[in-house]
Amino acid sequence: MSIGEMLAATVPMARTLNLEFLETGTEKAVVALPDQGAFHNHVGGPHAGAMFTLGESASGAIVLAAFGDQLSRAVPLAVRAEIAYRKLATGPVTATATLGRPAAEVVAQLDAGERPEFPVAVEIRRADGAVTGEMTVLWTLRPNG
Repeated sequence: MSIGEMLAATVPMARTLNLEFLETGTEKAVVALPDQGAFHNHVGGPHAGAMFTLGESASGAIVLAAFGDQLSRAVPLAVRAEIAYRKLATGPVTATATLGRPAAEVVAQLDAGERPEFPVAVEIRRADGAVTGEMTVLWTLRPNG
């Protein structure tokens, strides 16, 4: 099962919004939100909540890609998130997430018995390439037990 399939199966909001997991690697994750009238706002674009969920889902995809091999000893959790809406989003939008710290550094902290935190940066773009939103999600790997 791919990371995208796993997220779609385990995260009901990802299914509800019909998110498309286009790329789920350790270097970047790309997730698309199709243009759907049911999730529009008052100006005809994707609702802010839908864009937030898109960005958070992209961040979760890269976290699972980068740290999926750590799931037996730690649970990835979002600690906090900040989003800035830069331009009017219309039509389909795509979120691209990248890790803010090398995965090896994060795992080394976990190995040292710490609870590491690390940022994931997300850019949300319209089909014409314009950046409509920027998001940072701070994640942690909470050790089991």
